[in-house]
Amino acid sequence: MTSPGRTERLVLPGVLTAEEALRTVAGIAAVQREDGAIPWFRGHHLDPWDHVESAMALDAAGEHERAEAAYRWLADHQNPDGSWYAAYPDTPVGVDTDRPGDRGRESNFCAYVAAGVWHHYLSTGDDAFLDRMWPTVFSAVEFVLALQQPGGQIGWRRDPDGTALSGALLTGCCSIYQALRCALAIAEHREEPQPDWELSAGQLGHAIRRHPERFLDKDHFSMDWYYPVLGGALTGPAAAARIEAGWERFVVPGMGVRCLVPNTWITGGESCELALALWAIGESDRAVEILRWIQPYLRAEDGMYWTGYDYHNARVWPRERTAWTAASLLLAVAALGGDEATVAVFSGDRLPRGLDADCC
Repeated sequence: MTSPGRTERLVLPGVLTAEEALRTVAGIAAVQREDGAIPWFRGHHLDPWDHVESAMALDAAGEHERAEAAYRWLADHQNPDGSWYAAYPDTPVGVDTDRPGDRGRESNFCAYVAAGVWHHYLSTGDDAFLDRMWPTVFSAVEFVLALQQPGGQIGWRRDPDGTALSGALLTGCCSIYQALRCALAIAEHREEPQPDWELSAGQLGHAIRRHPERFLDKDHFSMDWYYPVLGGALTGPAAAARIEAGWERFVVPGMGVRCLVPNTWITGGESCELALALWAIGESDRAVEILRWIQPYLRAEDGMYWTGYDYHNARVWPRERTAWTAASLLLAVAALGGDEATVAVFSGDRLPRGLDADCC
């Protein structure tokens, strides 16, 4: 299990002590199955995006063998078209592990493997791992880009019958933009240039920055507010202006970030992701403040984090401690602590940007 020396960058005054960091890492590790799969919590389902986020947190904590097992699970369960299903039930190893709970295939879920694989490589320097995972990443990116629309945005899902849904989610596309840039970084490292990916990344970034009308209207979700910043499509003054524009609407002072308005609950995942976005634009003090706010409301005794807190009724809701909520906290702390791999993946200036399409 992780030693205190391997979590030194997961210590943040007012947020995590060394002992608390170890308990949180142990909590995520306890959720992971023997075959590497990381469901939300035991008995619940696994989705590929949150599975990768949990693996990234394990790498940030020095649990590289566990993280590699998580990526091996993805490679073993990838569909022939490069996708993964949207949800897999948590079942005993060897019992219907390939039977999905949702046979839809969501574009941002499938793309995120590239971000995780690049993060693992930067954490370990393991070229053999990158060689093994390259076919998985390549196929996943090709599946995702087959859903790209003429305006650059990427349709959010392919239904079980193969029907492509052309509607694009802003949050999902911002996550894809970050993942696609990580895929380009992998390709550059391997000296296998992918000009089509560069063009797609440029078109997608342009759509996010300049054409909000190309995305489905989900304005009441806080993720649509900060994800253009978190995913790296918006940087500099434009990123700062976007954060300020939504602050009063989504942030509950002293508590955290609302998942959506007008509902009266804060959520750990959104709060930690906003902290990451704040760190990315140089506002580390506000990022730390957000992470401190959520501790009394969301941190559980076992070191895991409740998904949310209903401040209107003063109760934890929903009553679930998800691996991905704990993972989002660890990744935010890792970035603030200067963990090189986490900084490289979430910093807006350390990944390839693709071809510039903003002139169009």
